[in-house]
Amino acid sequence: MLRMRSCAVRSRRPLKRTRPIALSIGLVVATIAAGLAIRFAPLGLPVIIVKYGGSMLWALMIYWIVSTVLPSLRPAAAALVSGALATAIEFFKLYHAPTLDAFRLTVPGILLLGRVFSAWDILAYWLAIGCGAFLDRSMDRSMDRRMRRSVSTA
Repeated sequence: MLRMRSCAVRSRRPLKRTRPIALSIGLVVATIAAGLAIRFAPLGLPVIIVKYGGSMLWALMIYWIVSTVLPSLRPAAAALVSGALATAIEFFKLYHAPTLDAFRLTVPGILLLGRVFSAWDILAYWLAIGCGAFLDRSMDRSMDRRMRRSVSTA
């Protein structure tokens, strides 16, 4: 007799993120600190590292926030949402209004919105977000293995 397979698709990952909230907050804070250090500390780094390193860390921060706020998303889906958000914010730089332009000249405006549109920034964002999603997936797998080991030994 033929055996029927279940139509339900089984995922190897749980639907809920296994990353603790404290770790998520730590990742956001560490990324912000690194981004501020690259942009504002006199580290003697090449201009290209300062420019794109800061942009990449900004995008990585967006990824950590999105993956924390939407824990049911897999890393790839969180990366797509984060990349779309970062890209939209970059294109928002093309819109100019006096109040918005005045805000963009302040430190919070520079850090949150930036000032000048750059397609290269979009590439940097997607690269950083992809790296973040890869790291996130690796952390999830590592935590899943630890949880399985602790359950099997209990």
